[in-house]
Amino acid sequence: MQTGKKKRILAGMNWKIRITALFILLAGSALGYVVYWSEIAKENSFPFRYGLDLSGGTHLTYTADVSGVTHGEENTAMESLRDVIERRVNLFGVAEPVVQTERGSVLAGTGDDYRLVVELPGVTDVDAAVNMIGQTPFLDFRLEQPNTQAIIDAKIAAQKLLQGGGDISSVDPLALQNPYADTGLTGRYVESAQLEFNGTTNEPIVSLKFNDEGAKLFAQITRDNVGKTLAIYLDRSPISTPVIREEITGGSAQISGSMNPEEAKTLVGRLNSGALPVPITLASTSSVGPSLGMQARDAGVRAGIIGLLAVVLFMILWYRLPGFIASVALVIYTILMLAIFKLVPITLTAAGIAGFILSVGMAVDANILIFERMKEELRRSHAYNDERGETTELDVAVKEGFARAWTSIRDGNISSMISAVILFWFGTSIVQGFALTFGIGVLVSMFSAITISRTLLVAIAPRLHKGAARFFFNSGVSLR
Repeated sequence: MQTGKKKRILAGMNWKIRITALFILLAGSALGYVVYWSEIAKENSFPFRYGLDLSGGTHLTYTADVSGVTHGEENTAMESLRDVIERRVNLFGVAEPVVQTERGSVLAGTGDDYRLVVELPGVTDVDAAVNMIGQTPFLDFRLEQPNTQAIIDAKIAAQKLLQGGGDISSVDPLALQNPYADTGLTGRYVESAQLEFNGTTNEPIVSLKFNDEGAKLFAQITRDNVGKTLAIYLDRSPISTPVIREEITGGSAQISGSMNPEEAKTLVGRLNSGALPVPITLASTSSVGPSLGMQARDAGVRAGIIGLLAVVLFMILWYRLPGFIASVALVIYTILMLAIFKLVPITLTAAGIAGFILSVGMAVDANILIFERMKEELRRSHAYNDERGETTELDVAVKEGFARAWTSIRDGNISSMISAVILFWFGTSIVQGFALTFGIGVLVSMFSAITISRTLLVAIAPRLHKGAARFFFNSGVSLR
């Protein structure tokens, strides 16, 4: 009775596994069709996102001067800079722009190490790309120092001396100082700007509205410095020098003087698109033509297809039925990766495609570990010579092979993931593309090797007869 009951339980479990295996095959096929259909459809809602090197466009690198930023807040300022430039680029409707910050050295902390990288796919005119970003203004507020007037007088005298052919060594040292000190209040705190006109003089006025943090800082500055001049600098030049009469609350300020209506209108537009939290300088430019990008993309796809077919052929010839199952799982793995690339979406670069192809090798490596463990279990249990029938022994060998290979697969993939995280955290944009696709590929490959391969193999193995099992679960060039 117990033996019959046990057989019925095992039969029920086998049917559940087979149904699960069928579901995996159907789901993989359906997802593959969706990925394919989304590419050939006229209205592609989920296209692949290609990086600059695969689609063509312009690559701009700016250096950021963070010397005026409070120590410890450099990263925050760079994130604000990225948001401002990204918002400004998006106003022009560029498809999938990439704006990111980089550090030249992990250990260094000087301002020259901070860079802003802007990639504009489809924009191959470098001059147009630079003009698109434009000279976004750097706005800051500076407070007069105790000897401000003396410094200003010394600067005027030095200018006259140099214009008259005088020696620079005789210039008063005061002329080299800044008459106004930084307050920390910059354009990064501006929430909005609006153009207004003086009702009496019809002079253009730019009204500023600070965010909550900026409003508190502005109120503190005006409260502590009543009677002093608070100069407003635009791109390092003073454009207004109002005197603080009283504490100003509410987070509002005005810029007036030395502007015509057109200049004031331009300033408002640029401030609303985002005043730079730190000044930037264009360091380098490069462009990739669309034809060159298409060639690189086609070469990457061709390399991926050839590599996948070569791996599938080797697995089937050497590992036979398990190799065929692994190949099916590998195809499903590829479909899953392509779906992730579309839906997240992930910007594919040449380096990213290389990372994806490398992750295919990781997926195959996991299957090879499992199959070798399975062969060891089969030899140890003498499944091929058991007179009681080998289907149960074969089932056990398959499950034990997966269980015993898991620790090796886990440790190998964890070490790969650590490498991918380090590369992504400290690498440049090109290295990050490789690390991202490689890291995602390693995670998906673990699911593919452990879940998909195991389910399909367990569903088939118990159904094989003695002779078939002997052939299909052998390996190499042997015909036995």
